[in-house]
This record gives sequence, structure tokens and C-alpha cells, in this order.
Amino acid sequence: MAIKSGVRSIGIDDGPFDRSARGDVLAVAAVYRGGTWFDGLLTTKIRKDGFNATDKIAQMIVASKFHAQLHYILLDGIALGGFNIIDIHRLHQKTQLKVLAIMRRKPNLAAMRRAIGCLTQPERRWHLVQKAGPIVPLGQVYAQLSGLAAPEATELLALTCSRSLLPEPLRAAHLIAGGLVKGQSGRGA
Repeated sequence: MAIKSGVRSIGIDDGPFDRSARGDVLAVAAVYRGGTWFDGLLTTKIRKDGFNATDKIAQMIVASKFHAQLHYILLDGIALGGFNIIDIHRLHQKTQLKVLAIMRRKPNLAAMRRAIGCLTQPERRWHLVQKAGPIVPLGQVYAQLSGLAAPEATELLALTCSRSLLPEPLRAAHLIAGGLVKGQSGRGA
């Protein structure tokens, strides 16, 4: 498959938050053409350690003026706001967009399961982790995929990773989220 250089994707990351506090966490989405052209910004709020990330992200995307032009959703892992775990397959179904949950390092699932065990409804959370499917290596990163296979994901990463190991839409969302929450962005993604 040959992905067009100007393919539109949306990268989503959460902003910094107080891990000991309750409440909502800012989620920022950066819309890009390829890995170089920033097209727009979306935001929503999700519950810290809650269960609404999938629905809030889907609503944000589908209600946006960008939805009809998008092809891919790029996530910073499968959880935002602590352990508000995204059902990547339901997100794919609700938006009709291909989903890549990207990780710099292969996650320690045993440690994740222990951490989830300290929260409400740990079995429900663990089910969502397992439902996301296998963690596949894609060059120097790892991903969980919905709606596409590894070769297409690898091609998309080659196109969108213009400044780091992470796709530019995801890197930009990370920087913007930090700037909105703290008044300035921190380290680059």
C-alpha cells in the first residue's frame, strides 16, 4: 500500500496532571498532513483513571470539521489520564479511522496489572488492556493496532516521524498539552 505524503492523521496525548488528585485531565489532539503540516487542534477532557476516554475521543473527532479528511488516529499508548484505558477497536468502529497506539518501550504488563489492581474495577481495566491485542514492534517503537496491519503502520510511521521516533502529530499533541496545562511545554516527545 502506498500512503499519500499528505495523508491526514490526528495525534492524541494527555496533559500533565496531579496523580494524587481526582477530576478531569486535558487531552489534546493535533491534526497533521503527513509529518510536516499542522492543520488544526482539538481538545477534550477525560476523567483521571476513569472509563470515558474512548467515548470522549470519538465524540471529539466525529464532531470536528476534520473528521471527513482523517485516516489515522495516533495515540500515546492505550491509556490517558492515568489508567483511563482506550478501547482501540471501539474507537476504530466509532470513528471509522485506523488506530495506532504507539509506545516507545514495550510495556511491562505485570507491573501494569499490579498498578491497575489498586484502582476501582481492576478486572474491567485489565480486560481492556488484553482486548487491545498484541504489542507489535514497528522499527524502534511498539504499537497496538486496530483497522490496519503492521506493514501499513510501518509505512505511516516512516511518513509521519519527521523529527523523532514518534509521529509528529503525537509529538505536537504532547508539547501543546504541556503548554496548555503548565504555561509552557516541557521536554519534547
